Amino acid sequence: MSSPHDFDFFHGDWQVLHRRRTDFLDPDSAWEEFSGTSRCRPLFDGAANIDEIDMPHLGSKGATLRLFDRETEQWSLNWASSRTGTLFPPVFGRFEDDRGEFYGDDTLPHSRLRSGGGTPIGKDVRVRFVWSDVSATGARWEQAFSLDDGDTWLTNWVMEFTRAS
Repeated sequence: MSSPHDFDFFHGDWQVLHRRRTDFLDPDSAWEEFSGTSRCRPLFDGAANIDEIDMPHLGSKGATLRLFDRETEQWSLNWASSRTGTLFPPVFGRFEDDRGEFYGDDTLPHSRLRSGGGTPIGKDVRVRFVWSDVSATGARWEQAFSLDDGDTWLTNWVMEFTRAS
């Protein structure tokens, strides 16, 4: 069952290895890898947190505000990019058995720091974030998009977090 402390593991400083597709909707597009850093701090006694991720390779930063809804026992993950200065549509979900799955809807091309590939304007996508391999020293996050309302998914961004020294 999900709780207001599901993301406590994420508080603090992290080194991040990014791996993402050069076109988020093309399964044949190349992958690029780059490093970054992240810092997360708790809010509301752990029932919320905010992190900022620095991605020098992209010349941008991102921030996620995570909020736990005590009534629904679900989290909302709300992403913003320094490139646009806007808050993107949230994803919602929970942790079960040390795996967090979060879903939402969005429209490309602006989505989630897209890489500038050949994605058509105004393409509706279903979004999935997955948190897994969570420990005191590491975690994995991945983003996937679906064009068929979740029947099939294309993973397009993976972040491997390692606790900063």
